[in-house]
Amino acid sequence: MVVMIHSKYGYEPPEWVQADSRLDKWCKNKKRRAKQHGAFRLENKTKPVYQVSQDDGFNSEKKGN
Repeated sequence: MVVMIHSKYGYEPPEWVQADSRLDKWCKNKKRRAKQHGAFRLENKTKPVYQVSQDDGFNSEKKGN
């Protein structure tokens, strides 16, 4: 009978525990690398921002007229 090991995912065989730890390390490293290269930095994403002015034909505030 295979010895079951208690991990953070429950009781698993040793091979699964090793696979889970490798996947956890890979995901953590992937997030770290993405953060370093600016994948989650909002200032790097430049989108044109539409600003409402009074003469553009849109009502920025509803008035009772």
